[in-house]
Amino acid sequence: MLNLLISFKIYELSAKGRSSDLVLSELLKNESYYEIFASNGAKAHVMVHPEAQPEFVELLDDHTLAYKVVNRDVGLTLRREFETNRNLRNWFPYEGRLGTDRYYSHDEINQYIEDLAKQFPSRVFVKTVGKSFEGRWLKTITITNGDGRANKNVILMDGGFHAREWISPAAVVYAIGELVNNYEVNAHLLLDYDWVILPVVNADGYSYTHLSPDNRMWRKTRQPSNEICIGTDPNRNFGFHWNETGASPDPCSEIYAGPKAFSEPEAIVVRDLIHSLADRGKMYLTVHSYGNYILYPWGYIDALPDTWPDLDEVGRAGGDAIKAATGTDYKVGCSTTLLYAAAGASDDYAFNAGFPISFTMELPAGGANYFDPPASDIDGLVRETWVGIEAMARKVIQKYPLNASSGL
Repeated sequence: MLNLLISFKIYELSAKGRSSDLVLSELLKNESYYEIFASNGAKAHVMVHPEAQPEFVELLDDHTLAYKVVNRDVGLTLRREFETNRNLRNWFPYEGRLGTDRYYSHDEINQYIEDLAKQFPSRVFVKTVGKSFEGRWLKTITITNGDGRANKNVILMDGGFHAREWISPAAVVYAIGELVNNYEVNAHLLLDYDWVILPVVNADGYSYTHLSPDNRMWRKTRQPSNEICIGTDPNRNFGFHWNETGASPDPCSEIYAGPKAFSEPEAIVVRDLIHSLADRGKMYLTVHSYGNYILYPWGYIDALPDTWPDLDEVGRAGGDAIKAATGTDYKVGCSTTLLYAAAGASDDYAFNAGFPISFTMELPAGGANYFDPPASDIDGLVRETWVGIEAMARKVIQKYPLNASSGL
């Protein structure tokens, strides 16, 4: 997808029925001119290059598909949002805490977790777990209750796989704050469990989207994939059913699986975290946007694992808690059935590696381009997300108590 998005439009069309399926599958063949955003099961959103718009409308009319234009100039809205975010950075500089007033850079997030470790040295530990392709340090924060007991069960969480999904690191950072700064309220989540959290997986891509409004919709990593195109989808780069359904061998595709499994250093970092914690890990949660989903395996095939009732029970605990708190509806289920196939993803990999509960949580859409909730919406979205995360964690702790001998 070209970076300069002036006069690009976003169309909303019905995502139900054979005609819609045919049109969407046809568009997938030409990613230079079309990008299909996640649909919610009833509607799909398609960003269309200016040169392709007459042909696109003709295609919809030929299939008698109803549509409407929901963004008449993607580039213009991105420029306005970029100016707003720049002003917010000046108004709310980082001063030792991350609020919900604005989106924060990768450097600021790293600084925040380092500051927490200094502030709470008996409960919070930061570890450098690798480097991105461009040399940015990837750091995890481990949050404990400080009682010194080793070999507790673990919840592993990450955010920022896809660069443009800014609300994901924001939600993960808010969760960190709840576990650390609001410890008295959340002590039950840390009694027999430690939390290991990587706030931004795709640090290069995330940083790139902060540089310019033209970069804001970037999704992939930043390692060149051939002479023309840059980046791999890190959530198609895992070595479990790599490069199968829902991934692409085309280096210019938004869902390019990479030249080989684990070609991306960022995917290697997550892989190694998963394996290092698999013997204690009880839940893996990767936070994305958009679409109001709590998704579980399998993502490579339209089939359920034998233990799907356990996954469903935990996922529904999260969805039900959010519904009760805010009225927002989350769909819970197998990712291939509810959304689309995505072979080579981290949730399938973690589940296959031994995490009994493994989810992709797709947060709600926001903003004119769906991936860009305005800063004024951050607070409500991250608080709502925490309600779901906390409820799922409580259910996991109930279902998978710490083995008495392992916590000594």
